Amino acid sequence: MGQVLVTGAAGFIGAHLCQALLARGEQVIGLDNLNPYYDPKLKEARLAALTGKARPGQFAFHRLDLSDQDSVLALMAAHPGLDRVVHLGAQAGVRWSLQAPFAYTAANVTGTLAILEGVRRAEGRIGHTVYASTSSVYGSRTDGAFRESDCADRPASLYAATKLAGELMAKSYTDLYRLNLTGLRFFTVYGPWGRPDMAYWLFTEAMLQGRPIRLFNEGRMRRDFTYVDDIVAGVVAALDNPPATPAHRLYNIGNSHPEELLDMVAMLEELLGVTAKRELLPMQPGDVPATFADVSAMQRDFGWRPTTDLRTGLGRFVAWWRGYFG
Repeated sequence: MGQVLVTGAAGFIGAHLCQALLARGEQVIGLDNLNPYYDPKLKEARLAALTGKARPGQFAFHRLDLSDQDSVLALMAAHPGLDRVVHLGAQAGVRWSLQAPFAYTAANVTGTLAILEGVRRAEGRIGHTVYASTSSVYGSRTDGAFRESDCADRPASLYAATKLAGELMAKSYTDLYRLNLTGLRFFTVYGPWGRPDMAYWLFTEAMLQGRPIRLFNEGRMRRDFTYVDDIVAGVVAALDNPPATPAHRLYNIGNSHPEELLDMVAMLEELLGVTAKRELLPMQPGDVPATFADVSAMQRDFGWRPTTDLRTGLGRFVAWWRGYFG
């Protein structure tokens, strides 16, 4: 068994994925820059949990910025046993892209290009690369389930535009160099060890502190909330099943069951035993009113389907939150 490079290894999804790969005996090379977009102490705690469970020599972590292409290329070349890549590292967050646009082109465009070039230079040694895209590429839609064949040329935010650029670069590299590349469009991932900029985290924190929660579009948003363990199972399934011939593939990976934001708030009120104070606000620039994943392609090709409903997943998040913050 070779080695797997996981970028964004200290991130929310990346840390969960590394844990799953280590649990089945894989050798994992983790890459992350631990940037301060949110508290790096949370990222360091995820890494500590990972390294505490790994066997000696099973997990190697490199603190590295994806936009430092020379260092990324050198790292990939220095591991002759590297045969698979999962590229999750990115600058996330729709709203932050309004304030720090160059951070998005550096991580999501230059960083993705560095990974693609590293795979190309491996000259066939890296047999499969799975990378993260986003449901945001579909733009502002309210007309039912999003399908991979739908037009995705009107992203509503710079974040979405940079992730769409990553998809286009991946397609180009496959056509030029006959690489095996699989892109996964994630739909609103949540769960333990999550991201502090996500609504479920912000709401939990505000409610427990007695502060009002901010509901954009007056809470009339629908999101295809997808539990992190379901996402990881889908990433692993995709990674284990490369295309039979060199190809670039795209898949939605979501819960396929959109929920009203206000329904999520009601679930958190029940789980926390707190009544939320609501601050109703207009739609935020860059946001989209609804997301809804058609995941029939993931089910057909990998036998994958989500198994965790929102209330169960939120219950696990709240239990983790109470344990982590005491």
